[in-house]
Amino acid sequence: MLRAAPVLMIGLLILPVLAGLSVIVLPSFGYLPALQQTDPGLSVWRELLHTPGIGHSVTLSLGAAIVTPLLSLFLVMLFLASVSGTRWAHAMRRLVAPLLAVPHAAAAFGLAFLIAPSGFALRFISPEPSGWQRPPDLLILNDPLGLSMMLGLVLKEIPFLLLMALAALPQINPEQRVTMARTLGYRPVLAWLWTVAPALYPLLRLPLFAVIAFASATVDVALILGPSLPPTLSVRIIGWFSDPDLNQRLLASAAALLQLIVTLSAIGLWIATEKLVARLYRRLLLSGIRGTGHALLAATGKVLMMLTLGALLISVLLLLVHAFAGIWRFPANLPASWTLQHWHSVGPTLLGPLANTMVLGLVSTVLATVLVVATLEHESRQSRAPTRLMWAVYVPLLVPQVAFLYGLTLLLEQLRWQPGLLVVGLAHSLFVVPYVYLSLAEPYRRLDPRWQQLAATLGASANRIWWRIKLPMLMAPIATACAVGLAVSIGQYLATLLTGAGRVSTLTTEAVALASGGTRGSVAVWALVQTTVPMFGFILALTIPRLWWRNRRDMRGQMT
Repeated sequence: MLRAAPVLMIGLLILPVLAGLSVIVLPSFGYLPALQQTDPGLSVWRELLHTPGIGHSVTLSLGAAIVTPLLSLFLVMLFLASVSGTRWAHAMRRLVAPLLAVPHAAAAFGLAFLIAPSGFALRFISPEPSGWQRPPDLLILNDPLGLSMMLGLVLKEIPFLLLMALAALPQINPEQRVTMARTLGYRPVLAWLWTVAPALYPLLRLPLFAVIAFASATVDVALILGPSLPPTLSVRIIGWFSDPDLNQRLLASAAALLQLIVTLSAIGLWIATEKLVARLYRRLLLSGIRGTGHALLAATGKVLMMLTLGALLISVLLLLVHAFAGIWRFPANLPASWTLQHWHSVGPTLLGPLANTMVLGLVSTVLATVLVVATLEHESRQSRAPTRLMWAVYVPLLVPQVAFLYGLTLLLEQLRWQPGLLVVGLAHSLFVVPYVYLSLAEPYRRLDPRWQQLAATLGASANRIWWRIKLPMLMAPIATACAVGLAVSIGQYLATLLTGAGRVSTLTTEAVALASGGTRGSVAVWALVQTTVPMFGFILALTIPRLWWRNRRDMRGQMT
């Protein structure tokens, strides 16, 4: 069975992506027999390129794909350099996973409550010192340049990149590198930037490419925070796909292929820029700067990260406030009254999407965990290198969702598969498996093999060693990986919307649907519940190992 696990896992990750991409090629050139379109040509592309605002939509998608990873990488690297060897790094390791659990849509709604003209940030400085008695006439949300959308993406991608960086750091021995640089007279922050950052960056390239792909084709964050006239390319694709005129499917197919081109172009542009940055970095390194600006860099790294993560935490708290807020006139800092009316109005419609969310999350997480654990165990027993598998893990993250999921939906329609929880659950697994693998792979490989060797000398079989030795010692990482997988499943919007054909409602789809017409209170309730469920998963991830090891005092160190 273990032999089949890597094959099943790679097949689950690659085949749907390839199938989805292949299906959109012919319709993008006007060939779709189901709609009596059998005359291929370039007419669909001409129509797409002459669509009003299409150039601006492409520019928005490309800009988000470059700005989001650039800012996120800068903040993560500068922060890690400023806290190297301090207690901050250990504290951040504990904080980053729960922050990763906040769904993109919930974070976007919370950020909207924070930075809107009538949001908490402007209330905090009003009426003094701003002098505003009414919300200012400022276009902050849904601005034409997509700045608020990019800010929302940065807030969510920083925890992801930080988690990937913290997992990769042990592979490059950062303490030894910094110590060596310190002996040459370099101050701690510059020692880290000159020695650790160049070695860490290659380990972050694939996560960065995943950030580029997501930022270029995000739908839920773009619907909440992005511009609307015109919207990003991914949002326009969803609009054409949902159009009652089925001939718009041809335009959606061409746009989906264009989205793939935009994403690949962004990745190509990033790779080309790497060489230029590497040359500039080498010149700075050879300049001999050892302490210039050290204090400023250290303070900036900590302050910027605290501001960023603080904005994310405040955004989540604002969801809680708005969910119970009554009358709240500007510029009051807090509501004048509190109420449960929002919960009463939402309550009757909440249970169905909540049940669907939990079923999809549990099914996809269990499937992903079983596949990942079996794959890693097979790798451990066979002593095989994981390089090729790593590329397969990133395939669903590197290809824009709107491109292959749209094609996969067309394929399911042609195969007459009925939309339902099973299809949506398998679609969720496409994205849950990579995150579970990335969360669990490093702890699994770092497990001291001497425990297994000792058990083997006592006559224990490989299966018995796994159940009695490996599973107890890996319980905390496995529980954390499951919590991450559950959070990823709960946050899936596009996979649920497309493969479920709008028939499977979840907390995320219902919350995003309210973005254009819901009251703040009802939106806050949906987003708060959407955030609470994955948070509950992380609480269980911390509690279960403690209960498991309550009579094993020396095992408690495995939880750190």
